[in-house]
Amino acid sequence: MPLTYLILGIFTLVELNTENLFDTQKDSVKDDTEYTTESLKRWTRTRYWNKLNHIAQEIISCGEDGNGWALPDLVALCEVENDTVLTDLTRRSLLRKAGYEYVMTDSPDQRGIDVALLYSPFSFRMIRHYPLRIPPLKEMRPTRDILYVCGELINGDTLHVFVVHAPSRYGGERVTRPHRMAVANRLCQTIDSIRNNSPEASIVVAGDFNDPYDSKALEILRGHQLMNVSQAARGSHGAKGTYKYQGQWESIDHIFVGGHILHAFRQCIINDAPFLLEEDEQYGGVMPRRNYRGYKYNKGYSDHLPLVAQFEL
Repeated sequence: MPLTYLILGIFTLVELNTENLFDTQKDSVKDDTEYTTESLKRWTRTRYWNKLNHIAQEIISCGEDGNGWALPDLVALCEVENDTVLTDLTRRSLLRKAGYEYVMTDSPDQRGIDVALLYSPFSFRMIRHYPLRIPPLKEMRPTRDILYVCGELINGDTLHVFVVHAPSRYGGERVTRPHRMAVANRLCQTIDSIRNNSPEASIVVAGDFNDPYDSKALEILRGHQLMNVSQAARGSHGAKGTYKYQGQWESIDHIFVGGHILHAFRQCIINDAPFLLEEDEQYGGVMPRRNYRGYKYNKGYSDHLPLVAQFEL
């Protein structure tokens, strides 16, 4: 019997970068050797299943809103490797009774990481989905596809969902800025096409943009009538962002909303449940409890914290 999803008409979307959710097998066409049993990280089956169950536990914990508990309706995931990982997560982990279905991309990313969307078929009836390929700029490595998913909500409205994992700032923010702007432009091209047919279409964009809210790339999204509903999101146990770098909290994960569903937006928070945190011994305060510290296994969750957005349908 699937677990209950909707409480009092609340529709919940979670965004989470899972931090290297890889299986243990070597992919002959991808550079995934860091997460194999022979690697310096000693990525074993036991550690893999611990990671899967930790991510499942993290998703389950996002269903608490103070008035009750229900599983999230949609979960946008970044840094997932392949179909095997998603099958294990939805069918064999602590989420196995949740009834989630999923769709994901198959990107040209060199490490083999992709994005995915888990959805409850009880509150979101998928109509179609496809990837959006990002034509690489000069000296830009192939990056993750954008995942587009269209579905029908329980109230009959159509929802257009995009899951994004933009290129990192590795190599310098200024040098890599055009790469993230290319992702934003490709995204907005598709949004414009949707709005040509339905000007008030309900649109949600979620993911790891590797940029703060005031960046040039996110300015492109704001210029397309998309509101960053996660900009002011905070945790209740010390998190001031979804990611912590050299002692500073950053929000590089975002949720944008546009069109009719914006009127249904209720709140967006960071899930910083105590079990997802650990002491920041170097800089003070707390930090996300990640799975590895360098090559040292930390038996954690992710270096990102989840965003949780709620809508009242």
